[in-house]
Amino acid sequence: MKRGAGAVLLALFCSCAAAPPHPEPEPERRFAQEGQRARAVPETVTAEAARAGLDRALAFLVHSQNEDGSWASGAIEGLLDSSYSVASYYDWQVAACALAALALLRAAPTAERGAALERAVRWLCDTRAPRRGSDWDNDTVWAALYGTVLCVELARDPRFAAPERREAIAARGREFLGILVRNQVPSGGFGYYDDQPYSRRPKWATSFATALVIPALGEAERLGWPDDARVRARAIAYVRRCRLPNGAYEYDLNPIPRAPAGEHINKIEGSLGRIQVCNWALLSAGDGSVTLDVVRAGLEHLFARHRFLDVARMRPIPHEAYYANAGYFYFFGHYYAAEAINLLPAAEREALHARLRPHILKTQRRDGSMCDFLGQRYLLVADTAFGALALLAGLRAA
Repeated sequence: MKRGAGAVLLALFCSCAAAPPHPEPEPERRFAQEGQRARAVPETVTAEAARAGLDRALAFLVHSQNEDGSWASGAIEGLLDSSYSVASYYDWQVAACALAALALLRAAPTAERGAALERAVRWLCDTRAPRRGSDWDNDTVWAALYGTVLCVELARDPRFAAPERREAIAARGREFLGILVRNQVPSGGFGYYDDQPYSRRPKWATSFATALVIPALGEAERLGWPDDARVRARAIAYVRRCRLPNGAYEYDLNPIPRAPAGEHINKIEGSLGRIQVCNWALLSAGDGSVTLDVVRAGLEHLFARHRFLDVARMRPIPHEAYYANAGYFYFFGHYYAAEAINLLPAAEREALHARLRPHILKTQRRDGSMCDFLGQRYLLVADTAFGALALLAGLRAA
């Protein structure tokens, strides 16, 4: 639940400057007030409507791509991001580009999408490798996480089977994986900041960052990329230890598991964006601590308590919403919910995807883009890609 000092100061300033004259209404009253202003959202959305939304999202990605094959930029674009290291903006750009390429890779091919994918893969293979930005800010891990996820899929895609392309993808995939190996914390997870005293191998990780790469680590092993076969096993163990008896996952692993009373981030309501990715990762890895019933329960938590993600979306300060939810968990959580649904028996999938789609499509803008936090271009690209990937997962099931 870490954030830069600038974000903390901004949160303090805003809380002082905008302090209401009377105590704020209780959460349920506030949700009711906000709900009155919200437009009506259908309970379910068909696969046909999802396909139309997907086409708009992919069109946005195609048309917003830079000439060199990248998206967004590696430079700061907003004051709310100003507390991070200079390198972080490039790290986020690389991660966003990997997500956009992943969406184009999985989508039904068209001439436009194919050309955009070719340019994106070329840029991701040729661009410089990300590097840790400062003693505490290690956002290079985000680039390595989604770079690894993308490269293992590219490596087995017949469109990139030519020897020269395959070698370039494998070389970049091993490079991304090497960054992860060097930054795997002693307890087995992956994170993007470090605690004092700062060290070359960081000491802080999160459940969700670790979980998202576990299936890709399995694919990397089958490709023969990692030199250390224990990397994936350590990551699985880290996520498993983050699982709490209430069905939530700790944000980060603590020696004594914590989910105190009140609005704590490790309650179910604060874990909605983490439960899905962690359940998906552990069940995909064959870990016995997660069953299909656990996945079903996690999805029902998401639908029953969805308002806690709704109210956090687009809030500019991390973790300021109820149960310390942050806006940037919105599309992340929905994409991995879609992947978790696809682990269930085929007969169950379409009904659950139909319930998930409204929460994605209700956010889509006229230009096809989606956003859940701040609005910088790397976020527009990443969020639109997450939304497209979630819709694609549902259409695969349909």
